[in-house]
Amino acid sequence: MIYLKTPEEIEIMREATTLVSRTLGEVARWIAPGVTTLKLDSIAREFIRDNGGRPACLGYEGFPGTLCIEVNETVVHGFPSNYALREGDIIGIDTVVEKDGFMGDSCYTFPVGEVDPKVLQLCKTTKESLYVGIEACRPGHRIGDIANAIQTYCEHRGYSVVREMCGHGIGRSMHESPEVPNYGRRGIGPVIRNGMCICIEPMINMGSRNIVIERDGWTCRTKDRRPSAHYEHTLAVIGDHVEIMTTFDYIQEVLTDRFI
Repeated sequence: MIYLKTPEEIEIMREATTLVSRTLGEVARWIAPGVTTLKLDSIAREFIRDNGGRPACLGYEGFPGTLCIEVNETVVHGFPSNYALREGDIIGIDTVVEKDGFMGDSCYTFPVGEVDPKVLQLCKTTKESLYVGIEACRPGHRIGDIANAIQTYCEHRGYSVVREMCGHGIGRSMHESPEVPNYGRRGIGPVIRNGMCICIEPMINMGSRNIVIERDGWTCRTKDRRPSAHYEHTLAVIGDHVEIMTTFDYIQEVLTDRFI
């Protein structure tokens, strides 16, 4: 069942979407060669709690971290660890914040130092595809329109789209209906309606679209171990328009000339 939010609920939800955006901005300050992903996780956890939120990923179905860590070939759901970032890595930081009973969800893939231009182009294209998907998200259209827009944009540029993982509805729960795939046909799927809140999150690979799940039951990586990129926004359909409730502005303030 798709839970449509009232205008009052969407206003409350802004607190969570703002805090998750600020959290990614805070984490961005610390991303550098030599910093462990456990350190980044600790920074995010403290920041969320200090600002009145709850790190919703922590303990979710046994997940051990505040952040989902996605280094290089990790697509999604990687654990924070003692891995120290290296020059040339890319790292996706995906997290969910709960505040006042509602969730905010966002992800950004960061370069670590000097990164191979081909990998940076993967990140740039993936981020662009997020906004292409958002442009296709209009009241009266269908979820398949979003999916097809993302798939077409990325595949025409030589990249592959992960099919086993997708975006989702969001609200009082981290994951609600509908699923929001990054591939598919236009004109299918649920109708986009006033009050719908969803997360669009393209996960795009440089090589094959095939993935594997590691023995921990969570970590998803590319089968060919080539890089993957991931970006995500939380959106709300309000009347006849769609609002992007999360923002990358806090990240841009930190990265300045390194902002992808």
